[in-house]
Amino acid sequence: MSSPEARNQAALAGRHSASLLIVATVAAGFALDFAQEIFIPIALGLLFAALFRPVVRVLSRFQIPVPATATLVVLICLGVFGTSVFLLFRPVKAWVSEAPRTLAAARGKLEQLRRPIKQVSQAVEQVQKEVTGGGEKSKQAQAAAPPSSPAIPPFVGRVFATTTGVLGTLLSTIVIVFLLLATGDLFARKVAAVMPKPVTGTAEGAVDAAEAVMRRYLVVTALINAGQGLVVALVMMLIGMPNPALWGLLTFGFEFLPYIGALFMVVALTITGFATFDSVGHTLLAPIAYITISTIQNNAVSPFAYGSGLRVNPLVVLLGVLVGWFLWGVAGAFVAVPLLAAVKVFADRSDRDSRLATILDE
Repeated sequence: MSSPEARNQAALAGRHSASLLIVATVAAGFALDFAQEIFIPIALGLLFAALFRPVVRVLSRFQIPVPATATLVVLICLGVFGTSVFLLFRPVKAWVSEAPRTLAAARGKLEQLRRPIKQVSQAVEQVQKEVTGGGEKSKQAQAAAPPSSPAIPPFVGRVFATTTGVLGTLLSTIVIVFLLLATGDLFARKVAAVMPKPVTGTAEGAVDAAEAVMRRYLVVTALINAGQGLVVALVMMLIGMPNPALWGLLTFGFEFLPYIGALFMVVALTITGFATFDSVGHTLLAPIAYITISTIQNNAVSPFAYGSGLRVNPLVVLLGVLVGWFLWGVAGAFVAVPLLAAVKVFADRSDRDSRLATILDE
């Protein structure tokens, strides 16, 4: 049996290690936030390089130089991206330009729904003020108060706001993806060289498995989002929502942001429904339909499509997405899940009894 002094030293060492872990976590968070212009392109570059690396490997079998293959892949991706932006620019611009009018119309209808409750509340307040003798002051204050103007919610503004660093981040990401692809497996070999020896397999195998997990996540998520976007577009067309194709495209894009993307879609559909339809039931039909489609997808399609290799604790996913959104905005929410899946792979292979792997696992 250990002595009381030994137990006290062990407890003190445990508290010291926990304190160091907390300090290191906070410091890492500040560093990621402060130097996000550096870390965001790196995270996005690693993710997209893992996605396109098999294409470079296949083309290199036809005796095509790896740098030339990387250049071709990057140019094709830029062409697809530019074409998508060109096709989406006009409908998205029209929708955004109509956003203030839509919000004003939705607010007016909400005021109509709130009018009975407001009248009852005002009657109660009037009785209270007459009893306390503050009726005249209240009327003067109400007369002096300026009318409130409709404002765009901060969440919508944050999603659609453009920043001066977007172009720089895009260019940096393109350069990093090109360099990672043009150098072949050099980066993976360097990472494997500095990694601790895993308990199962090799370090190179762990890096390849982590890239495979991130690649599978992106491909499977894109396919699922495409199917969900098609279903949403058809349902919105049946409901009578304006621009059903745009709702399908927005679903495809925003569903890459777990939880946050679905929340935005529900809010946007609710606001547009209030501005488009007269009855409350018809208004709520669009967000309810979206929630139903998303719930079926998350519980029936995703577990089967992702498989066991991509199953991460939902609570950890939510916390990771929220932390990523807080630190890096849209980019942080986008890379949170694949990075967590890659970390889970490294944790599984580094230690059979890894506590981190236990936390990340379902």
